[in-house]
Amino acid sequence: MSKEEYEIQDLEKRGGSRFEASDDDSQPIVESTEVTKLSFFDRLALKLRAETKGIDPVGDDERNADESIWTAASMWFSANMVIAAFAVGALGPLIFGINFWGSVLATLVFSFLGVMPVAFYSVFGVELGLRQMVLSRFLLGNITARVFALINVVACVGWGAVNTIASAQLLHMVNPNGKQCPPWAGCLIIVLSTIFVTLFGYRVIHAYEKWSWIPNFAVFFVIIARLKIDGSFTAGPWVDGQTTAGGILSLGGVVFGFAAGWTTYAADYTVYMPRDTNRAKIFFGVMAGLMFPLTFAIILGAAAGAAAVNNALFYKNYFDHGIGGLVYAILVPNSLNGFGQFCCVLLAMSTVANNIPNMYSIALGTQAMWEPLAKVPRVFWTVAGNLVTLAIAIPAYYNFIHFMTNFMDAIAYYLAIYIAISLSEHLFYRKNNFKNYHVKDWDNWHALPIGYAGCSALVVGGFGVALGMSQTYWEGEIGRKIGAAGGDIGFELGFLFALVAYNVLRPLELKYVGR
Repeated sequence: MSKEEYEIQDLEKRGGSRFEASDDDSQPIVESTEVTKLSFFDRLALKLRAETKGIDPVGDDERNADESIWTAASMWFSANMVIAAFAVGALGPLIFGINFWGSVLATLVFSFLGVMPVAFYSVFGVELGLRQMVLSRFLLGNITARVFALINVVACVGWGAVNTIASAQLLHMVNPNGKQCPPWAGCLIIVLSTIFVTLFGYRVIHAYEKWSWIPNFAVFFVIIARLKIDGSFTAGPWVDGQTTAGGILSLGGVVFGFAAGWTTYAADYTVYMPRDTNRAKIFFGVMAGLMFPLTFAIILGAAAGAAAVNNALFYKNYFDHGIGGLVYAILVPNSLNGFGQFCCVLLAMSTVANNIPNMYSIALGTQAMWEPLAKVPRVFWTVAGNLVTLAIAIPAYYNFIHFMTNFMDAIAYYLAIYIAISLSEHLFYRKNNFKNYHVKDWDNWHALPIGYAGCSALVVGGFGVALGMSQTYWEGEIGRKIGAAGGDIGFELGFLFALVAYNVLRPLELKYVGR
């Protein structure tokens, strides 16, 4: 009997993978049996040599992944060297009315703030072998973690749809005088490409993300050259005052949301690394892997936006066709023509690298919400998440893309609340010590924190967000007073309100509930 046949037969007997930990934390986590009705998907995954593991803790005996820090860092390199990050930068000059250097300032400061929690929780994956949404049961409380898992699933689908639409717009722009790619077909191409990679799981995802940034990086350099040759770029006047400050804060909120958006996935991508991997190297490696591509792409987007302020063709294409129209205007007409269209296709496909973490982690988030869902194989949830994203992206392309974008901006505020609660729990109540996490209790309702303090802090943090927001659909009492156009400080107030609420209520929860 071949090894593959043995694994399939063994999986059929077990019906899925579930793990138990002994009372001795030094002992590896071992598998026990639990029958899953959808074992077909696991059998298929094994035949394809795809990952079959779900949210069960990863034991030391399973950690045979590449321990190179480059593996952890490059995971985020490709996910951020994408058109979606480029689009964030263009908002500075074109939407928030700030000049290029104001956009750079907002990008550097808020990117740094956003990537730190991603790097921080990447260390947790190595130390504990827990997926981020399961780890959250210890950090937020069991009930709160499941609420955040639901929000995270919605965010994964929503951002996947918004990113897919942006790439479909760019694909549709190509070949305007001949047969064009229909928007629905563009969405289908992006989603099917994402399914192909995410289906195989952890190792294939890391391999894809390690190298897929290279063509995107090359196209971005072509854009730099075209902006230089065109001569439309100017930094713009630096105007002091509350209005500029409000614009910088608003752009900063979007940058922070994009950078910190990976926080609720972070540990998912380091759980197979050996436990003895140096913590500092992981932290700073992930920081570097996030900061360089993120700031490079956003700042280049800001430069393109600043050029569009002075170039009627760029400006019109942006407001008629979104970020895809701006990229097309820079690369194709009066520019590189056929080669420019080829560059547009390459950049459109960069969304696959950005959607992969969303569509891999959506399966883990779904399994973490409710025990019966955890019995359904990861492969099924990965495919289902991609198909739901496709079902939303196609009609949204034609009818409600602005609603989708605004909705996802609002969803992003929850990250600040998540960070406030989880950092408080780890630093103050678990004493910044991994020994205070009992991995064996990962699915034990009677041992995990319940989440009274966490749920309360989530609600209180939501009030803080509402006060600080400055969006077209909602202006908070505080946000609207920052400059003539308002300044968005929703995530800052959300963080502060949640931080205070949690640290007032958590000691009471520990005193009267005991966990």
